[in-house]
Amino acid sequence: MARLNVNPTRMELSKLKKRLATATRGHKLLKDKQDELMRRFIDLIKYNNKLRGEVEDKLQGAFKDFLMASAAISPEFLEEAISYPKESISLELAEKNIMSVNVPVMNFVRKLEGDSGSIYPYGFYSTSSELDNSIEQLYLILPKLLELAEVEKSCQLMADEIEKTRRRVNALEYMTIPQLQETIKYIKM
Repeated sequence: MARLNVNPTRMELSKLKKRLATATRGHKLLKDKQDELMRRFIDLIKYNNKLRGEVEDKLQGAFKDFLMASAAISPEFLEEAISYPKESISLELAEKNIMSVNVPVMNFVRKLEGDSGSIYPYGFYSTSSELDNSIEQLYLILPKLLELAEVEKSCQLMADEIEKTRRRVNALEYMTIPQLQETIKYIKM
């Protein structure tokens, strides 16, 4: 390991000892941060996998019903029935700080247009029950889908922060601290 290029004086020795103490404390703090980030990241990944499974299963059921409805109804009528949504959605985005990582917190507000008792943008007379089931399932899946997007973005941001922290920990552990120790040893001789 290369030693630092400093004058071998008592003053430099004192400075190097202080730098070594600071680097050691910083290494310990960063290592603790890395461990806690990894713990939270693993918990988030487990939750993400569970949530993704739920959402994919429900979406698959909704798409099956939609496929059945599209087989029973003419494409022009199907497009006309669902082209004017009865609901408007606004998204509110905030941030939450977890271990110096700003993760998104998404809230959305649904607002039904006109009749507040029905989510269907069409009448029941000429549509199939599969289309009704599909629309209802998609309506119920939307909050979970938004939560999944929030969790996946949080996982991505935490992974980036873990990588940065790991680089810093390794730089201190394998470069800075050994160089300081070797230089101190050289000056003491």
